Amino acid sequence: MPSSLTPLRQASSPSFSTPEFRASLGMFATGVTIVTARTPAGVLVGLTANSFNSVSLNPPLVLWSLAKSASSMAVLSTGSHYAINILAADQKELAERFASRREDRWSGVAFTEGVCGAPLLDGAAATFECFNRSRYEEGDHVIFVGEVERCSQREGASPLLFHGGRFYTEHPL
Repeated sequence: MPSSLTPLRQASSPSFSTPEFRASLGMFATGVTIVTARTPAGVLVGLTANSFNSVSLNPPLVLWSLAKSASSMAVLSTGSHYAINILAADQKELAERFASRREDRWSGVAFTEGVCGAPLLDGAAATFECFNRSRYEEGDHVIFVGEVERCSQREGASPLLFHGGRFYTEHPL
């Protein structure tokens, strides 16, 4: 006798609009990162991303995602390394700068070069230098999994947070 709880083989159509989905996603507070890399010609690449997450401690893996339509997709999907810079509370201007389409994103930005060439932003709360291990296409984004080769943190740094379309920092409860 077939069960009434037979698993669905396909998701049903969404019962909400894209703006409703974005607004609901915005209720999940996230940290803010800037993913950085260099092209083979040495051109700096950077973008703001809040889709960062840990995956595994052994091996050390992290993930983040990027829209397939992003102008930096070709560089980031084919390069061997990138860095993920977790922003500190005093780096809101950098988050906004690297989220915009301005041409001079790197003008005046202080950084050091990571071992594999990806920029490590001065003042970041933490940095992860990653080998571009794997990528997965899902929907309108690509999920990047990076194998962390080096990481560092700035002791005592307060994080920059994003929630409901606005920036925040933490307040102990």
